[in-house]
Amino acid sequence: MNTCARVTLTVLLLCAGARADWPTYGHDAQRSGWAPEETKISVANAPNMRLLWKAKLENEFYRLSALTAPVVATKVPTLGGSRTVVYVGGIKGIVFALEAETGKVLWTHTFRSSILPGKGRYQGTFLCPNGITATPVIDRKTNVLYVIAPNGALYGLDLATGSVRYGPVHFVAAYSKNWSLSLVDGVVYTTLAQGCGDGISGFYSIDVNDPQRPVIRELLLSRTDTAGLWGRGGPIIGNNGHIYGAAADGVFNPSIGDYSLTVLSATLPDLRMDGYFLPHNWNYLNKLDLDLGSASPAFFGWNNHNYVIHGAKEGFLYIFDAEHLGGADHQTALYKSPRLGNDDQKCCVGNGVYGGMATWRDEDGQTWLYVPVGGPPSKDAPTFSSTNGDNKRGNIMAFKVVANEKTQNPKLEPGWMTGGFDLPDPPVVANGVVFALSTGENPSGPEDKRLLNTRPAVLRAMDAKTGKELFNSGDAIKSWVHFSGLAVTDGMVFAVDHDSNVYCFGSGSEKTQTAP
Repeated sequence: MNTCARVTLTVLLLCAGARADWPTYGHDAQRSGWAPEETKISVANAPNMRLLWKAKLENEFYRLSALTAPVVATKVPTLGGSRTVVYVGGIKGIVFALEAETGKVLWTHTFRSSILPGKGRYQGTFLCPNGITATPVIDRKTNVLYVIAPNGALYGLDLATGSVRYGPVHFVAAYSKNWSLSLVDGVVYTTLAQGCGDGISGFYSIDVNDPQRPVIRELLLSRTDTAGLWGRGGPIIGNNGHIYGAAADGVFNPSIGDYSLTVLSATLPDLRMDGYFLPHNWNYLNKLDLDLGSASPAFFGWNNHNYVIHGAKEGFLYIFDAEHLGGADHQTALYKSPRLGNDDQKCCVGNGVYGGMATWRDEDGQTWLYVPVGGPPSKDAPTFSSTNGDNKRGNIMAFKVVANEKTQNPKLEPGWMTGGFDLPDPPVVANGVVFALSTGENPSGPEDKRLLNTRPAVLRAMDAKTGKELFNSGDAIKSWVHFSGLAVTDGMVFAVDHDSNVYCFGSGSEKTQTAP
């Protein structure tokens, strides 16, 4: 590993801060959601934010899918000069590059395929939408954007022009459901779920250091379509040489290679499993479809040690030792929170923890955790120092990571809770400001019904220490969004919606405009 990959989280983030990019989902391989290099946005000026531009892209949505979460590269040497560029993938197989300052489309790249999707039990549904499903990843060492095309091939596109500079190399099953890409030491990682394209659930990697000799590795977690790693953050990669994920429901039977309902750890780059956590009530979770896959774990450093935190549909949070996930018996967590939500223990209505969490370390060295919780808080939820807004449909809950008085292991101390979210997406943090989308989606019912009774998404900004609302985008976003994410860089916040619009919010002096 390189120097930045071996050191503590704080130093790692400073290394990443050499350039104000947002190169991957959740900002970094740990999916921290924290942009430590961002200084233009602040608690003082966040109330002055507004819509700077909106760009309608030529991409038709399919079922619940439209555009991937945005990623951003600064100082891209285009023919028109150095530019900050926003990249999104369209479900129909097109990658779009937009000028961050104006929303103008700089280039597009359309993937062609000579094969058709199969007819698996989920193929063609919202679970297997037959298109670009993984948020791309930016490689600044080579100025390449890595994307998985609908046919399962990995492409490397030039950041400035969109021309193919790597591949195509067949990487995963065609029309599989692959999740947000990550790049560490010249190796691209993803996860697969739901058996789309007959792809087996698990971790997948491809070494792109030598274009003529790609090395592909797989760690399969099932023999069927179970044990899917469908947290939208895809692979969570610590700075300790491990990769993490959380698996969906199905059979748990290690003797036949099925690791459903577990939080897993594997070594890098060889993808050898070296630990897992299985909840004691895994059979109950399986019966009610309260699987662990609804959110990605988060990796964080605290008190000179590494930890993994995870929460999902059931509504609890668990903290694990990142080096010994699950302990010797594979069923031991260092900490388990009170229930945060989903008192009714219902699956598939958006209640509980979905998407992923964000971590932040403030100027005093205090580590914070921000958790999106769908539905009302549990009657057993802890008491927060402040609560803001109606909490019936969704909340962002903020916690401080503190020491257990007896064991000195980490535990969570409730900070603030801000409601008024119509199903929250994963939050992100920049310079003491927490941003999160109220998605407005309809999370329940048959697939066709989920396209009805939606509400426009709303971008909100909150003080990271108090939860006080600093900014609300009101009616600026025109449609809802499903399973998305935000990007923040250079004083701008980027979001997408289901109608294939890209939005840029900031406090700049530009006039609000609609890009052609």
